[in-house]
Amino acid sequence: MFVDLVKVHVKSGKGGDGMVAFRREKYVPKGGPSGGDGGRGGHIIFEGDEGLSTLLDLRYNKKLHAEDGENGKNKRMNGKSGKDLVLRVPVGTTIFNDQDDLVIADITEHKQRITILSGGRGGRGNIHFTSSRNTAPEIAEKGEPGLELPLRIELKLLADVALVGMPSVGKSTLISVISKSRPKIADYHFTTLTPNLGVVGVQDGRSFVAADLPGLIAGASLGQGLGLQFLRHIERTRVILHVIDMSAYEGREPYEDYQTIQHELASYKYNLTNRPQIIVANKMDLPDAKANLETFKKQLDSDIEIVPISAATKENIELLLLKTADLLDSTPLFSLYESTDYSDVVTYTHTPDKEAFTIELGDDGIYDISGDALKRLFEMTDFSRDQSVRRFARQLRTMGVDQALREKGVKHGDTVRIFGNAFEFQD
Repeated sequence: MFVDLVKVHVKSGKGGDGMVAFRREKYVPKGGPSGGDGGRGGHIIFEGDEGLSTLLDLRYNKKLHAEDGENGKNKRMNGKSGKDLVLRVPVGTTIFNDQDDLVIADITEHKQRITILSGGRGGRGNIHFTSSRNTAPEIAEKGEPGLELPLRIELKLLADVALVGMPSVGKSTLISVISKSRPKIADYHFTTLTPNLGVVGVQDGRSFVAADLPGLIAGASLGQGLGLQFLRHIERTRVILHVIDMSAYEGREPYEDYQTIQHELASYKYNLTNRPQIIVANKMDLPDAKANLETFKKQLDSDIEIVPISAATKENIELLLLKTADLLDSTPLFSLYESTDYSDVVTYTHTPDKEAFTIELGDDGIYDISGDALKRLFEMTDFSRDQSVRRFARQLRTMGVDQALREKGVKHGDTVRIFGNAFEFQD
């Protein structure tokens, strides 16, 4: 099954918790703290694999979670890091942040790896909190939480040339003639339901990859027929071969077919009509084709080159391939995305909000304290140990939370909430 669009929810692994432990061995008096650190959580990594041609593996795995880090141990032993979750996708896959529709990564090479989300840092054990004033600390950090993100993953075929046109104009027959691709060919519309790729060899030794796409109809750029589903596969191509049934065998006018497809290409994002084109006048072996071609040339208001062929009899096929290869040689790669299209996540680091914390008055008259930086401290604090709680209180004062609460009128003994947990404010 060909799958070229999936949505998944990914989460990197949580860091392991640090440990509170003390060395207690015979003949080792006052051994001191020996709690090890937690291991790092697993990363979420995407890797390009030229051996894949579909996103089918991701279709049935909507929630993907990397392994959590192992907790620290006694005797200063650290927990092992969680395994990274490596997701193999076809070359040509684009990964979007489904929240803001920005591009996170564009995978265009075999074995190319992109770290989408980093795993949480392991919490520090109590060996890190020893001081001259506290030689036996009962303080250890919990592991940093993993990061979560909804993703939209799209496969856009890496083809040099795209064959486009109305249904039943002979695109599948043409790609079967110029390559070893063997698409389904039959005398009815929408025989092709998935793109077909083929490597094309030119008689002078050059080669390129061509994609036969399902037939387009009016409204394809708006989702009519199969158009919107497969127009994305034209985005990476450098040259478009616009195949037209010049015999009008289906009862359609060739020039009207041409205008319909051009309108859909122009209406789609990236204005695909900017790609250089060759008009392939197909079925020239049928009656009325030559007369229709002369009429078509008079109606055409552009200087796009026309190559008359017959895919059935292989007439002028080599000429078409030579002209296509020449056009490819003079056409640079097109950049799909501007820098403004990329999400900040592509830097592979978690960027917290500029404000370390925010304070808002709830409907019940209690102040709620929140913020990304504060949440990280909160989730990495072990509230079951008094020393950890006192350390958290000191961190709040250092961040300026206490002073901000005083400025809002909070007094000694008043209740405040931190992420839904009630605390008593002590001045």
